[in-house]
Amino acid sequence: QVHVVESGGGLVQAGGSLSLSCAASGRTFSTYVMGWFRQAPGKEREFVATISRSGINVDYADSVKGRFAISRDNAKNMVYLQMMSLKPEDTAVYYCAAGGTTLGTHTSQYEYWGQGTQVTVSS
Repeated sequence: QVHVVESGGGLVQAGGSLSLSCAASGRTFSTYVMGWFRQAPGKEREFVATISRSGINVDYADSVKGRFAISRDNAKNMVYLQMMSLKPEDTAVYYCAAGGTTLGTHTSQYEYWGQGTQVTVSS
């Protein structure tokens, strides 16, 4: 079992940058694919980025490709999401998730979820 906790959210102006962190517990962290999702008010939770167990393979939603970067440090049980050139439409609660053995873009592919961290981008 994995317990994940997100941090790093906040308020930033459009065009700015923000870095999110996800701390995971459990000795099996490196056996899980990790992902970031987000949910804006009144909308469904959507895929943002995913990273393979080794950290070599990644995938992004088209809306964040070229602006966001996901990475992980298996020695520290950490996953990161570096967000650049932020837009007001990036405003959402961002969730870290763990699960599966293949890159996943759907919420159903993840078993463990954090409580989320709010990111607000002002125009």
